[in-house]
Amino acid sequence: MMRQYELVERVQKYKPDANEALLNKAYVYAMQKHGQQKRASGDPYISHPLEVAAILTDMHLDESTIAVALLHDTIEDTTATRAEIDELFGEDIGRLVEGLTKIKKLDLVTKKAKQAENLRKLLLAISDDVRVLLVKLADRLHNMRTLDHMSADKRARISEETMEIYAPLAGRMGMQDMRDELEELSFRHINPEAYETVTKRLQELSQRNEGLVKKIETELRDLLVANGLTTAKVKGRQKKPYSVFRKMQSKSLSFEQLSDVYGFRILVEDVPACYRALGIVHMRWRVVPGRFKDYISTPKQNDYRSLHTTIVGPSSQRIELQIRTKRMHEIAEYGIAAHALYKDGATNAEGDILSRESNAYSWLRHTIEALAEGDSPEEFLEHTKLELFQDQVFCFTPKGKLIALPRGATPIDFAYAVHTNIGDTTVGAKINGRIMPLVTRLANGDEVEIIRSGVQVPPAAWEEIVVTGKARAAIRRATRLAIRKQYAGLGHRILERTFERAGKIFSRDAMKPALHRLGQKDVEDAIAAVGRGEMSSLDVLRAVYPDHQDERVTVKPSGDDGWFNVRSASGMIFKVPDKAKTEAETDADMGPIRGISGNIAVQFAPAGAVPGDRIVGIMEKGKGITIYPIQSSALQRFDDQPDRWIDVRWDLDEANKSRFMARVLINALNEPGTLAKVAQSVAGLDVNIRSLNTVRVAADFTEMAVDVEVWDLRQLNQLLAQLKDLDCIATVRRLYD
Repeated sequence: MMRQYELVERVQKYKPDANEALLNKAYVYAMQKHGQQKRASGDPYISHPLEVAAILTDMHLDESTIAVALLHDTIEDTTATRAEIDELFGEDIGRLVEGLTKIKKLDLVTKKAKQAENLRKLLLAISDDVRVLLVKLADRLHNMRTLDHMSADKRARISEETMEIYAPLAGRMGMQDMRDELEELSFRHINPEAYETVTKRLQELSQRNEGLVKKIETELRDLLVANGLTTAKVKGRQKKPYSVFRKMQSKSLSFEQLSDVYGFRILVEDVPACYRALGIVHMRWRVVPGRFKDYISTPKQNDYRSLHTTIVGPSSQRIELQIRTKRMHEIAEYGIAAHALYKDGATNAEGDILSRESNAYSWLRHTIEALAEGDSPEEFLEHTKLELFQDQVFCFTPKGKLIALPRGATPIDFAYAVHTNIGDTTVGAKINGRIMPLVTRLANGDEVEIIRSGVQVPPAAWEEIVVTGKARAAIRRATRLAIRKQYAGLGHRILERTFERAGKIFSRDAMKPALHRLGQKDVEDAIAAVGRGEMSSLDVLRAVYPDHQDERVTVKPSGDDGWFNVRSASGMIFKVPDKAKTEAETDADMGPIRGISGNIAVQFAPAGAVPGDRIVGIMEKGKGITIYPIQSSALQRFDDQPDRWIDVRWDLDEANKSRFMARVLINALNEPGTLAKVAQSVAGLDVNIRSLNTVRVAADFTEMAVDVEVWDLRQLNQLLAQLKDLDCIATVRRLYD
């Protein structure tokens, strides 16, 4: 276990003026608080924060971050409190330790919705101060190094979480060394058989080619020195097992088919020397076509800069080369941590002024902003994972602005990356001056010009084409808004007619004071709810005009022998077959049905019935009377129970203002605008939609079950005839069950 003085010495090697007192106090405080606590391995618990601190010293981080590493488990696992840490070490360190405590409680391998919310909290904590991320990654790295002492289930869960979240996040922050080690350790526990097999093959290859790496290093260095690059350094390495396994999986290759297992790095003094070294190497050995990438002129989003090329080099061995400066190498190894000592705008060895915020950190903040793009945690999770895992292509606007996109991105993704409004109004694209389909996959260096239209609405099918989370979220939102607009238009017409029949004038302003009574956020939501049938137009009328009284029609008792009224069924009269009313039973409040009063409950069958239908009532125990159209096949269930049948007939006069529900089944073409045409037909006949359910029954057809509210059978038949005339409708019929 590392001693107190050893930790201080490690920090002072790269920062001689480090605050030694702060480091000593944090060391002693952590030692006292963790006391006799043990890890699963049996080691003293204090060994863990010490090793985390040691990892951060390798990144040359300042003493405040090292102190946070020493203290990061004290609030969670000891009697330490935030107030106590604030008092001893300052609010800045206290805030970071508390942030790490909250992150530790998050479980990122759980059900999708919870995982998404926890990932959101993790990134929000990181975005507040990048040092939280650096300490968390170092904490995770040491835990992965000591994972063997955990149970098999726990090893698999933690490794999956590391591979899925933390390793890609380290890569996005430019910390490639840490990402590589996290992936290797996770790979060993997630797929131990594959890990063992690949490791064994690499060891055999290394033994077979013993001395080959040194030979190639020497030949490359001699070539560069002979051409004037006397300070160039060359370092060779064999690829790691997970890197090899991933390539075998992605390209469906066997181990024997891999031709670039070795990689070499050339370090030179400045940027011009990078291109000189590239020219020297290409003049000496053949280049593998299509394997050159210039990340110096076009850096990756995580600040990575380097030249990549693959050559058929010494000994006819196919090798990958990375050519970069020492400063580029530092950023490539430590990523965002390489900026930690330069936050005051100091110059580096190449004379560049480093910004306070690296591109990698800018990406993180951009990802946090994307929280607003999705309406659900699942959308955020999808967006973030796409951003974390995808390789990139670099494209340009006609004005030369660089746009970085995931590999496989389309011009639609490009348009949304520039601006959401541009994506929403896209109708076409020119790629390198030629009009190309919107499904075209973009390649590195493409110049993309977006063709727009002010009347365009993004089709919902685009969601299956795009690959970026931002584009998918924007398309979903635009689709929701377009549907909402259709329903709002329908709802507005329904409300206008309802208010007109009541002798009132409908206006949006009049609805605003009543929104809280309707349970809606804004007027448009309320109007759309009426259009969808989620809310009755009469409810809106009563909310806007609480004093308004509905003019209900009171149906007079029929003079026909045996017929009687039921209060809960205005507009219908009933008769028990083969029974006549006596004088004592002529009161409209009484129904001669086994002594049940005129307040008996009456309801319609699920598919409804409308005035003009021949109808029958069925007595149902505990439910009252259910009204069925005579065509309903459900009546067959009661064929052997004649005592439950009740004759029912309509008894409405012209002043009645009740609507009645009927169910219509529509088989429609699955194309944009179909729903709008159906809604317009319904609204044009003064019919209200109570509910609508759609099911995709084939690639080109959608089945809609629509519950409509009509005045009578004549109006319903008009609706069916009008719907049949629409060119987007295949069939339409009324449902009776």
